[in-house]
Amino acid sequence: MALEIAVASGKGGVGKSTVSSALAIYLHRKDYDVIAVDADADAPNLHLVLEVDKWEKEEWFEDAWISEIDYSKCTNCGICAEVCPYEAVELTGNKYTINPVICEGCLTCILACPEKAIRRVKTGRGYVRLAKTRYGFPLWMAELLPGRPNTGKLVTEIKNRAKAMARENTIIVVDSAAGIGCQVISSLAGANAAILVTEPTPAGLSDLKRVHTIAKQFLLPSALIINKYDINPEYLDKILAYAKEENIDVLGMIPYDDHVPAAIAKMKHPIKLYPDSPAAKALLDISRKVENTIVRNWREWARRHMPRKPVHYTPILIKPREIGARR
Repeated sequence: MALEIAVASGKGGVGKSTVSSALAIYLHRKDYDVIAVDADADAPNLHLVLEVDKWEKEEWFEDAWISEIDYSKCTNCGICAEVCPYEAVELTGNKYTINPVICEGCLTCILACPEKAIRRVKTGRGYVRLAKTRYGFPLWMAELLPGRPNTGKLVTEIKNRAKAMARENTIIVVDSAAGIGCQVISSLAGANAAILVTEPTPAGLSDLKRVHTIAKQFLLPSALIINKYDINPEYLDKILAYAKEENIDVLGMIPYDDHVPAAIAKMKHPIKLYPDSPAAKALLDISRKVENTIVRNWREWARRHMPRKPVHYTPILIKPREIGARR
């Protein structure tokens, strides 16, 4: 059975992609069969640090629906605009039109139209891509089209393709998106372990708790990496206390290091460009610990760090018409 490790963070900019790519590179160098997955369909970037020159496969992923008006039947009554929950129907000139970027194909306008003048048509959601990285292992990536919904379905699609490609002992390293949205939920669903990356700041601690709640919902054993640990000793202690309370395995800490942004600016990984830098050494030490404690001994590690009980996470749903009222 392939082992799927999801690297996630509650907020952006904490070094999650640097960690996941370092882990994939390290394990590949150790002769493991590795597949990397960039599960940030809104803003994929793993191909940059892994030095992808070209895509071996690029497919148009068409599984979304939008509504379309048949003007030969339309009487311009405006009922569709009144009922649309996403305000996707607009009066343009003297006729009603459906904005394809906003429309989510929810069927409301179709059911409400007295003339049966609206139909659903299939449309694309984005792209699914496959490449061989400069390091020798494959990378699956999804990219959502601007304005299209349901990044979670794209993430599920590339994860399924990675699993179909995997062999019995393959390690699938999933680089999740930041936050706790649907694509992060899809990244964690079905994984064997969650590696959470944070930084010692108030936002870092708050968002760590949020993404850990998602991991606990799936009963995922979790580990923790603290990036730039030396910038705020007070919050470092708070994060370590939270990890101890929640039985999260602390894999290691990465110091603040100017070599990291310098390497990324050159679209190289710091463990390749600056292997003797403090951050690169910390990344390799952490990857070595992942190999020894999680990859080689996953069942025992999972037993020790399994959440005590699942936590039901209920997202707050805000309708488009409520957004202005909440500001």
